[in-house]
Amino acid sequence: MTDLRALLVAYSFPPVGGAGVQRVVKLTKYLPAHAVRPAVLTVSNPSVPLLDDSLEKDLPPGLEVVRARTLEPGYEAKQAAWKADAAHQSSGAPKSRRALANRAVRALTQVAKQLLIPDPQVLWQPAAQRALAGRLVAGKDDVVFISGPPFSQFLLAPLARLRPGVGTVLDYRDEWSTYRTTYEMMGGGLAKKIGDPLEAALLRRASFVTTATDEFRENLLARFPFLDPGRVAAIPNGYDTDDFPADLPAPPESKLTITYAGTVFKLTSARGLLGAIRRLHARSPELARHLEVRFIGRIVDTEKDSFEGMSELGVTTQGYVPHDRVLRELAASHMVLCLLDDVPGNERIYPAKIFELMVLGRPILTLAPDGALTRLVQKHQLGHLLRPRDEAAISELLERLLRAFVTKTPVANGSPQGVERYHRRALAGEFASVMREAASYAKRGRKAD
Repeated sequence: MTDLRALLVAYSFPPVGGAGVQRVVKLTKYLPAHAVRPAVLTVSNPSVPLLDDSLEKDLPPGLEVVRARTLEPGYEAKQAAWKADAAHQSSGAPKSRRALANRAVRALTQVAKQLLIPDPQVLWQPAAQRALAGRLVAGKDDVVFISGPPFSQFLLAPLARLRPGVGTVLDYRDEWSTYRTTYEMMGGGLAKKIGDPLEAALLRRASFVTTATDEFRENLLARFPFLDPGRVAAIPNGYDTDDFPADLPAPPESKLTITYAGTVFKLTSARGLLGAIRRLHARSPELARHLEVRFIGRIVDTEKDSFEGMSELGVTTQGYVPHDRVLRELAASHMVLCLLDDVPGNERIYPAKIFELMVLGRPILTLAPDGALTRLVQKHQLGHLLRPRDEAAISELLERLLRAFVTKTPVANGSPQGVERYHRRALAGEFASVMREAASYAKRGRKAD
């Protein structure tokens, strides 16, 4: 079989860190086993909060990586603008000279929200378009696979379609409609007005579409009836056994340790859990002192207030830990935590980290609204499941677990079933099939719309 040549377009790519990077990184690692030769188009100067060089270990030798510059300001500048905007909204009209300066920054931020459509990474498009055009002219690729967010990358799809016979796959790691109303610097008025029409226009240029959950797929087909269900596939995230060290540490004996790894932001807010811990300390302080809850990862500014005073109650925050160490940190726990807050759209989501938690061998405490994640937890028997804002129920569960810990009473744990499908090698095979379908569709010369 002749190798298919696939260009993977991903703004989020090493040395960028975070969970969103793994989907494309693991494709570069495992696609060659399915007769697909990958290359990557990414950004050379990413404006992001996290870098993680450890992720580069998965990149295969000889992988072609094309890096194009973005015109975005550095992440620190963007963060300062968001803080000025938030400060203005909370404090009212400015009085001091510094406040007037913040008002100017806020005004510029609001203009940026209106003009940078669909997201700030649209400033990467001039260089990315040039790089893609060069590859199309040279005939280097059979299929262009574009993974979002950021969804401004999808603007490359019309250009890719200009080369006859080149398939185009749009990959939804998250939902665009949820993303533009929830994430940092999203939600400008103009973006809201043109979001659906722009998304529809770009979907019409796709040979194939992939989504991270079945629920994403169903919602996309409902919103855009022109899509052919036969060319929209749900391929989840997964785990890679190579990421798990052979010598994982044991949990400590001194305290019942629960660990969360990942970003804490609006969709993964820990407010319900933190409120439950406060209740526990108020009701059973002697018992509660045996509990340690660790948060490993970035906590965005809008969630930091919920952690105030929690260090005195056994809650620790460590910041981002490189991926090659995070599984060791999770293993050094009696229980691991998966969070999704009760936010519209979260019923169609499950965090990518859940698949690594499946095979880690530690009980999972999942706090999530009814939806995709809860069904996944129930299907594979992954452990305890509660609603994210039910402080009373969470507090009661923690108390039961602590009493069992103190008295050394065994507690029944989840026993994951049927998780083999989620190995990254197997998932790469599903993506390879989609890429071949997309290339074949494009070569037949049929119109996607």
